[in-house]
Amino acid sequence: MKPELEFVFEAKGKLGSPILLGETYEGVRRIIPILEGSFTGPNIRGTIITDGAADWQHMRHDNVTQAEATYALRTHDGVVIQVQNFGLRHGPEAVIKRLAAGEMVDPGEYYFRSNPRFKAPSGLYDWLNKSIFVCSGARFPDAIQLWFYRVT
Repeated sequence: MKPELEFVFEAKGKLGSPILLGETYEGVRRIIPILEGSFTGPNIRGTIITDGAADWQHMRHDNVTQAEATYALRTHDGVVIQVQNFGLRHGPEAVIKRLAAGEMVDPGEYYFRSNPRFKAPSGLYDWLNKSIFVCSGARFPDAIQLWFYRVT
């Protein structure tokens, strides 16, 4: 049976300036702090907990940015859910240069997908622990927007 996608929520976050670690065997490594954010969907909504929230990235030698974001969500009813989001972003060289320069770029001009994994406590949101999720994203000069989907 062919899997389908069910929309779960949209998240928006304000990002800090990159903290550059430098060249590593994986490529250039950097940390992008997540400063604030919120999420909303048909069955879940709330804010992003920003203490310790960051996207650890490396720009690989094949011009792909590999993201490894870890953060937590606080639902409107006070439940805290951990998120680990592993993604890839790439596109034509000219488009990626525009993104790096802080320009507004239509997200349709590049590939930005990820695989979020949730750790929710038992109860109302434990359904997040029981499915596979995928995510599409858009990167802006100081912000990010993500759309989360459950694979059915």
